[in-house]
Amino acid sequence: MRSRIAVLASGGGSNLQAIHDYFTSKGETRAADVVVVIADRPRAFALERARACGIEALVVPHTEHGILEAELVTREIDLVVLAGYLRLLPAKVIERFRHRIVNIHPGPLPRFGGAGMYGERVHAAVIESGERETAVTVHLVDEQYDNGSILAQWPVEVMDGDTPDTLSKRVLKVEHIMYPRIIDLAVALLNSNTNAND
Repeated sequence: MRSRIAVLASGGGSNLQAIHDYFTSKGETRAADVVVVIADRPRAFALERARACGIEALVVPHTEHGILEAELVTREIDLVVLAGYLRLLPAKVIERFRHRIVNIHPGPLPRFGGAGMYGERVHAAVIESGERETAVTVHLVDEQYDNGSILAQWPVEVMDGDTPDTLSKRVLKVEHIMYPRIIDLAVALLNSNTNAND
């Protein structure tokens, strides 16, 4: 039985696309399906990507804490995946899905994380710091921004003359390779824990 994934997004949804394409490429042997995409903004392009892939697309404003939890529970979601979702999740959602929520961050945590640190802000901070290497980080989600246990990091070189835009393009390529595979591993771990408890 395949695990059921919900992807939460606020923007373009390129990681959503990468995740969907990865699992679809595995055909009938895939371990999971993205069954719903939930955005906090009605104009998030991730919703269009979802519809184009035949995935249910919902808008749940970030103020509707109870609705978000209910939509996830109703759909029997096994894993919640944040893909450019810029809101702090409600405490009730985190508690119900503890250790089953993952996020991807475009920089090395914990140094370049926290409230307000997303997208090109992260890349600008890395370049400003003089670091010669950044990293894509996948981590579990808890009650604080970018604070949960790190599952994986992939280093990305900072090159001479890099701007936030040029660095972000290289980092995004890594995200699209890394994130679906870490999600696949997380699904396998969830399934093994479920089977062990049966």
